[in-house]
Amino acid sequence: MNKNDDFESCSCTMIHEDVVKKVKKTISDEDKFYELAELFKVLGDLTRVKIIKALLESEMCVCDISALFGMNQSAISHQLRILKQARLVKFRREGKVVYYSLDDDHVRQLVDCGIMHVREI
Repeated sequence: MNKNDDFESCSCTMIHEDVVKKVKKTISDEDKFYELAELFKVLGDLTRVKIIKALLESEMCVCDISALFGMNQSAISHQLRILKQARLVKFRREGKVVYYSLDDDHVRQLVDCGIMHVREI
């Protein structure tokens, strides 16, 4: 079996100029695509995805998340810092306790869409 059997490609070299021009306009904001790629990198870590899934269910403090996953608080705090920098989670203080939650409903939508896509495979 040829390694290209599963990949379809054109057998001609004709360029559809109108299509290329139209699509080029929609991908001109390279900064936004860089940010999107960085977001997907953040979501590309199993621990961070698990933390997000936990926060989909409930607001939690570092101690709770640490107990949930059997990891030390330092490791959880590190992952939460990355998620916070990516604007995926936010926190609030209540006395000495810091509670984490999803930053907004877009995070829930991202995860829900990802899960739906994975279930289709």
